[in-house]
Amino acid sequence: MANSAGSKKRARQAEKRRSHNASLRSMARTYLKKVIAAIDAGDKEAAQAAYTTAVSIMDKSVSKGIYTMNKAARHKSRLSAKIKAL
Repeated sequence: MANSAGSKKRARQAEKRRSHNASLRSMARTYLKKVIAAIDAGDKEAAQAAYTTAVSIMDKSVSKGIYTMNKAARHKSRLSAKIKAL
């Protein structure tokens, strides 16, 4: 446990940041699941619309340090290929 005032403050800040990052990560996963659900349903138009939203969310997550650039690129590439295959 933190003892000094500075370490207590850092612990508070770290917890606040952790919960905020968890919220952003959860939101990104939700949008990815919406794309996958539309692909599984076979609805190309809905999948494309959900994909554009998910790409925007993933790019914002990358800029905030939630995901690495390569992870976002991998997801975008795989989803794009699945949508094109419909």
